[in-house]
Amino acid sequence: MAKIILSGFFDEHSDSFDGQLEAMKGYGVKNVEIRHVDKKNVSVLTKEEVAEVKAKLDNYGFGVSAIGSPLGKIKLDGDMDAHMETARRVFETANTLGAEYIRMFSFYAPDGKDITAMRSEVIDALGRMLDIAKEHGVTLCHENEAEIYGATPERCLDLLESFGGELGCVFDMGNFVLENEEPVAAYKMLREHIRYFHIKDALYEGAIVPPGCGNAKIGEILSEHKAFAKNDFFISLEPHLQLFSGLNALVGRSFENPYKYNDAQSAFTDAYNKLLELI
Repeated sequence: MAKIILSGFFDEHSDSFDGQLEAMKGYGVKNVEIRHVDKKNVSVLTKEEVAEVKAKLDNYGFGVSAIGSPLGKIKLDGDMDAHMETARRVFETANTLGAEYIRMFSFYAPDGKDITAMRSEVIDALGRMLDIAKEHGVTLCHENEAEIYGATPERCLDLLESFGGELGCVFDMGNFVLENEEPVAAYKMLREHIRYFHIKDALYEGAIVPPGCGNAKIGEILSEHKAFAKNDFFISLEPHLQLFSGLNALVGRSFENPYKYNDAQSAFTDAYNKLLELI
């Protein structure tokens, strides 16, 4: 049976990278999904800053499970050439940090257009990015999220099958709940393509809640995947319990979230402890 390897977005615990590393040490987690370092997005770190990140990680004996990049989070009529240069920079960072997986997205529609009608443009842009990824020996992993092409399980599967296995899946069961999708059915549809998981929980009413407290079926899905997977796999805690305090307005639903925290540290700790209970 495959084993779960813990990782997480520790920028939700602390803005400072040193603080993130100390938190990881305290929790006993040895892998991180890099997204922000001292409030700077991973996509804009200089080579010198990346080298410093690598040195600090090595000092603690920590690894990087994935790069939590913003790639693919632009409109299709944006500056795609510049975006591909950003991708190249992210992949170079991944190589320096020893990360195989790059989290990314499948683009937004230009103003006034429907993303579901722009499949060919999405495929073209992803194809360009995959070509650059191959040059750097990294694996792009698509995350399901609202309003991008791959917001639904069916469109995620379309993308994953279109590239013959070159594009992986990072499965976010909480995001599927927020799209009113049934997470276990989505998992069964996509499981052959899953490289790792993002762990957040949510209610269909529109609130993000701690792991195990919502409708995302985290425990059931991870248990099933342990039996299904041929290799050990990462799960990356991305609780969003404080980060998305304005979620109700974002999803257009009115719901009073019962889970409130005084600070980022207590929110992350509660999410981490509840995740351990699930696994």
